[in-house]
Amino acid sequence: MAKDVIIALDFPTREETLKFLDLFPADAKPFVKIGMELYYAEGPSIVREIKARGHRIFLDLKLHDIPNTVGRAMSVLSELDVDMTNLHAAGGSAMMQAALKGLTRSDGTKPLLIAVTQLTSTDAETLKNELLIETPMTETVLSYAENASKSGLDGVVCSPLEAAQIKERCGNGFFTVTPGVRFAGGDVGDQKRVMTPEKAGKSGCDYIVMGRPITQAADPVEAYRRACREFLG
Repeated sequence: MAKDVIIALDFPTREETLKFLDLFPADAKPFVKIGMELYYAEGPSIVREIKARGHRIFLDLKLHDIPNTVGRAMSVLSELDVDMTNLHAAGGSAMMQAALKGLTRSDGTKPLLIAVTQLTSTDAETLKNELLIETPMTETVLSYAENASKSGLDGVVCSPLEAAQIKERCGNGFFTVTPGVRFAGGDVGDQKRVMTPEKAGKSGCDYIVMGRPITQAADPVEAYRRACREFLG
């Protein structure tokens, strides 16, 4: 499985998004993530436009609802021709299986489907005191990942701190997408479980997601290239 850096397009408008993407040369089209902010602002049209520009797309909407609702939503999203999309593993196996069925097209093809284990903004204290989950963070994440694997999903979103253990439990073919990656000495923002690109590259991470360290850099293209150098080695 090819490793890669995914840029989070955390912009509020189409204009700002395309202005950012225009910085990249025609022969270097980064894998990008379209999240809630941009999707809710611009709708499916922005997905189609960025796809037409030649970018691979991770559509990050984190669906979490009853199985029927998620399955029907995924059948709509499958028509957008994205490369990857996701839901919350906390929705349970029935929801994940319904999502997989809805996402699979009549010809058997589908985008990669991954499940969010625990957000990288969630720490052990929040897990215990607010979510009322007494099980330690690592075991909670591993259990969610195992449920996702048994439900037929392709991988999970996790912190880089858990990627290697997920590989051990679910196999090397079950891939990990890891936000919470920051350059050494950089501002961690609202992330609590973080790692540098270099360490993530050595820790079982298949894809790392980086937003502000690249999008808000003085030279975003060089920041992206730096992330690739450090992560891919």
